[in-house]
Amino acid sequence: MFIKRIGIDLGTAYTLVHLPKRGIVINEPSVVAVSMADKKILAVGNEAKDMLGRTPDTIIALKPLKDGVIADYRTTEAMLRYFINKAVGSVRLFRPEVMVAVPAGISSTERRAVIDATIAAGAKAAYIIKEPVAAAIGADIPIGSASGHMIIDIGGGTAEMAVISLGGIVASTSVRVGGNKFDMAVLEYIRRKYNLAIGERTAEDIKIEIGSALYLENKLSMEIRGRDILTGLPRSITVNSGDITEALQNELEAIINAAKNVLHETPPELSADIMDKGMVLSGGSSLLRNIDQLLARTTGVPAYVANDSLLCVAKGTGIALDNLDSYKRSILATK
Repeated sequence: MFIKRIGIDLGTAYTLVHLPKRGIVINEPSVVAVSMADKKILAVGNEAKDMLGRTPDTIIALKPLKDGVIADYRTTEAMLRYFINKAVGSVRLFRPEVMVAVPAGISSTERRAVIDATIAAGAKAAYIIKEPVAAAIGADIPIGSASGHMIIDIGGGTAEMAVISLGGIVASTSVRVGGNKFDMAVLEYIRRKYNLAIGERTAEDIKIEIGSALYLENKLSMEIRGRDILTGLPRSITVNSGDITEALQNELEAIINAAKNVLHETPPELSADIMDKGMVLSGGSSLLRNIDQLLARTTGVPAYVANDSLLCVAKGTGIALDNLDSYKRSILATK
């Protein structure tokens, strides 16, 4: 295989891989199944996610990334190697150059861990790009222009927001709130209100099916099954979208406050540009119903969800790697 460059969106919930001229070739959960006895990697991605909450004591299904950063180095390296080999083939003439998108708020130590894990997984060179910059490029925002653009990327582990002008970040913040925290909030709410224990996968399904950032006039409802905390027996109940909106209030408030902070730090000239163009939302959790309307109402700035918002970071990473020289200023570290 003659593929020399790979863009990777190393997400807390999902890892996406972008190849030049082929687009997104892999979109799989960031989950690894490990044997407890010999620490052997048994499965990665979709296969490992199917095991979540269903493994015997001898197998553990891990999420090696927490809040957008590496929590388990060895498992992350194994996961990266699996995705690189799957994208370009395990037999190859060249070691590829790899660009990885990471949260804007990570420390230099966390950044170094990503570079080292990528090199160890088989890359010739590893580059790091900040997620808001990659998301903006992937959302077709002309980041090189002398004009302010605001991007809010809400992923599985973090919500990243930044104002970008002339290819660089003018103001930014990162809060460790995202789809995973949404899921946990739903899980805890149902446990408290209905005395029903459900798993993370069920909580995620509920969020996707009936979740909304604003209370809906015509409520959506869904039947769910779990274990009754009092009797320990299986039970089914019906929950509605109002329950989920209530469950997500604290997490949504954290995202709103972070967006307001970035707008406060933005120079007046760029604020005027953002009022004209609006805030662009990307990332999987931006697909939560009405989250754009909630942000527009609370900040007074128009907001809309980018096309293919789930893929923006991965696409942007691939484009930036293709045009490495043009984006040198936006890229943080190389090795």
